[in-house]
Amino acid sequence: MSFDWNAAATIAAPVIALCLGIWLDRRFEKKAKLFSYFGHVSSFDYRPNGGQPVRIHTHSVILRNSGRKSAANVRLTHWILPDFQVWPDIEHGVADLPNGSKDIVIPVIIPGQQITVSYLYFPPLKADQIHAGIRHEEGFAQAIPVLMQRQYPRWFSQLLGGLVLVGLATIAYAAYEIALYFWALSG
Repeated sequence: MSFDWNAAATIAAPVIALCLGIWLDRRFEKKAKLFSYFGHVSSFDYRPNGGQPVRIHTHSVILRNSGRKSAANVRLTHWILPDFQVWPDIEHGVADLPNGSKDIVIPVIIPGQQITVSYLYFPPLKADQIHAGIRHEEGFAQAIPVLMQRQYPRWFSQLLGGLVLVGLATIAYAAYEIALYFWALSG
């Protein structure tokens, strides 16, 4: 029994074209892609001159628009809104919501722009009791976990990528040879 390559190509071509079209559409579509992550969560013991120590909590949220379109009407919703600062200093405001929570409203974050919102508050309030979500006109910001790690030079990353591709090609070729071997045994 021989394999009909023409039939396989006739079936595979539209499927591959569909997948490629979806990938190209998502890759080059002009839309905002808003990502958020916590920069730090810290606690300090401040001791005024000769006074009792006071515990102060702080954290920051970083927003980055990695899309190809501006993110409009960005709203950072808070159950409780402590003292905060937006850096770099861009236009923003605070909106009161009917349920008593508050939004920091940023009219626009342009593509490639990154902003940091830093918060300052006192116990018993904690960082996880403050935030209630981040959204913009096209959807929600994607919260991503971030860990500090060393950044390797570009040439090193490209070398590792090339070695991975060589390894994948080797595995694919070995699988092809094994399949041919078993095909020959069965025929």
